[in-house]
Amino acid sequence: MSLPAAPPAARHADDAVPDPADRPVFSEYESEPVPPHARRRTASVAAVWLGFPMILTCAVFGGLVVHSLGFWAGMGAIAVGTLVLMVYVGALSYLAGRSGESFALMAMRTFGAKGYVVPAAFLATVVIGWFAFQTGLTGSTLHGSLGWDQTTTTLVAGILFVAVTLLGIRALSWIGVIAAPLYLVLGAVAIAIVATRPGAELQSAPAGGAGALSFGAAVTLVVALFADSGTMTADFTRWARSGRQAVLASLAAFPFGNAIALVVGGLIVALGGATDPGTAGGDFLGILVAQGGALVPLAVLFVVVNLGSVCAHCLYNGAVGWSQLTGMRMRRTTLVLGAVGVVLAVAGIWTYFEVWLNLLGVIVPPIGAVLIVDQLLLAPRRAAASAAGTASASVRGPWRAPAFVAWIVGAGAALAAHAYADFLSTAVVGLVVAAIALVAADALGRVRAPLGAAVEAGEVRS
Repeated sequence: MSLPAAPPAARHADDAVPDPADRPVFSEYESEPVPPHARRRTASVAAVWLGFPMILTCAVFGGLVVHSLGFWAGMGAIAVGTLVLMVYVGALSYLAGRSGESFALMAMRTFGAKGYVVPAAFLATVVIGWFAFQTGLTGSTLHGSLGWDQTTTTLVAGILFVAVTLLGIRALSWIGVIAAPLYLVLGAVAIAIVATRPGAELQSAPAGGAGALSFGAAVTLVVALFADSGTMTADFTRWARSGRQAVLASLAAFPFGNAIALVVGGLIVALGGATDPGTAGGDFLGILVAQGGALVPLAVLFVVVNLGSVCAHCLYNGAVGWSQLTGMRMRRTTLVLGAVGVVLAVAGIWTYFEVWLNLLGVIVPPIGAVLIVDQLLLAPRRAAASAAGTASASVRGPWRAPAFVAWIVGAGAALAAHAYADFLSTAVVGLVVAAIALVAADALGRVRAPLGAAVEAGEVRS
């Protein structure tokens, strides 16, 4: 005799007594797609991305580009690089908003149920390197500008940034709402101060001794600034209610926020306001501090909020990625990774990160290109082949060989361009070559699959 079925409201313990940790306000959905009821408004998701690129680091690099190329050529490189990011991040955001999946879950579709671990662990580790770098930079910047003890400042800032990240996606929206207007106001103040100095004039030609960057290298520099977190945009835009809304949210950063941040730095250099444009680019913090008065505490707030926005976003990326890989909850992972990053920052090891982090940034864009081409263009074919029973083992298996081949070929092409053709944009080279390589590998797999099936059936005879 069978027992009567439980009433619908009591069939699952989670339905009868909801676990607060699983409610949308608490859960970050680390290992599953964000459900429809937990999705957020477009403005909320846009705020997450808006404040991320509007940072002092972008002003530095915007100034470096203008110092090397001159104002108008520099603006051209900034425009091209930002448009590349707009298309790249927008396409990945569309996939995330459509599926609600994090970067790691998206990578599982393309690289395989086991293969996804490689790109997911790689990127989740790289962004923790950036967290350590930016945390150390916070202490270094405040020490250089105000004389604060660097170790103590770095430690306190790191703890604060970890605490913000623990609050999850909602905190990233809040900090974006604060960081973007603060950057706009103080950036405008710095430009006004420089522009009203006696003899101030917009210099359109490259400065003497400049020219270390080619136009292509400048475009790569712009793209590389957000190659890592841009590739992991799904961790942010999966919260959008649709693919279209995710794209709209990403536009807040690319082109708008990113371009504004870079142009501010470029203007500071072009107007002659930078003290060391060849090294510090368009860093305008010193301009604000030198005015004294109310601008000093505002400058301190600016540094903490500005670099804190970067740190919280990078740590969130890393925590979501490693949560999927380890099965830990996002907040516990945040504490572990945050502790590692803060220790690296306080120990000063962060000063050795920039060169290799930028180099890794060259080989990251091909990952995104593989995801875009695979899931937007090739997925329907793969689904049809799987339904017909003609999909190759590389498509059906836990490791998808075509995706890895395309990533390796694209990264190799980017590194070759970086070494032997620096007039090209290595980031664009990597994107294009990886996309072509995946299409070619997929076509080869579709040709071989029927042949293999025919051999197994004995239809091809020697």
